[in-house]
Amino acid sequence: MNATLVTPGSPWRPVEVHESVDSTNAEILRGDPTPWRVVTAEEQRAGRGRLDRGWTTTPGTSIAASVLLPRPTNAPLGWVPLVVGLALRSALTETSGLPVDLKWPNDLQAPTDGQRKLAGILAELTPHGVVVGTGVNIDTERADLPADTATSLRAAGAPGVSREAVLTAYLRSLATLWGTLQTDPYAVRAAYAAACTTLGREVVVHLPSESVRATATDVDADGRLCLTTKDGVRAVAAGDVVHVR
Repeated sequence: MNATLVTPGSPWRPVEVHESVDSTNAEILRGDPTPWRVVTAEEQRAGRGRLDRGWTTTPGTSIAASVLLPRPTNAPLGWVPLVVGLALRSALTETSGLPVDLKWPNDLQAPTDGQRKLAGILAELTPHGVVVGTGVNIDTERADLPADTATSLRAAGAPGVSREAVLTAYLRSLATLWGTLQTDPYAVRAAYAAACTTLGREVVVHLPSESVRATATDVDADGRLCLTTKDGVRAVAAGDVVHVR
C-alpha cells in the first residue's frame, strides 16, 4: 500500500499507511479527529467486525482500512453502514469483474463461492463523525482464510486483483455516494434497494431476545430492514440475517 491512492479533487486526505496496528479504527480514534482521514495497515492484529466479531487480516493479501466521515446532514445515521456497503460492493465488482451480493446491512458475499463473506464492516459513532472500518480479503489463499464462511477475491475466482485498485475505487465510490446521500437520500435508498439481495427473500433474523422468520420487503428511511410477518410489518435496526434457501 502507498499514500498516493486518493483521487485529486476528492475530499479525502492523504492515506496514512502503517505496517501493523491493533485495529485501524482504534488508530483513527487515537489521532487527528478531522473528517476524511484514511488509515490503512498491512497487518491488523485485533480488528472487529459487526456484532463484535473478530476480523484479522493476512499481511499483503488483504485490506484493513478505516475512514473518518463527517456526520450526515440530511440522512439518519443508520444509513452510514449501508452506504459503505454499497460503495465497497461497487469497488469490488469494478476491480474484480465478479458478481458481489450485498446482504443487509452490509455483508458482501461471493455468489461464485457459495455466498461466503468477502469483507467485514464496522461503523462507530464519535464526537467528530463516524469511523468506518473495512476488512477485505483480496488475494488470500483459501487455506489462510479465518473461517469456512469466509472467502477472498482469489478464492472466488479473481486472483491477482490489486489492493491499491480496490481501495482507490472504494474511496472514490464512497465519496460520490456520500455526496449524494446529503443532496438526494432517496436516490441512495433506491440504489441500495436495487443492490440488496435480502429484499424479497424469506429470512430469519436473529435478535438479542428472539429469532424472527419473515419476508424482507424494504429498507426504511432510517436504514432499518422491514420484515413482513403474519402479524404485520416490523422494522429492525440490527440483527444477524440468514437468507432461507
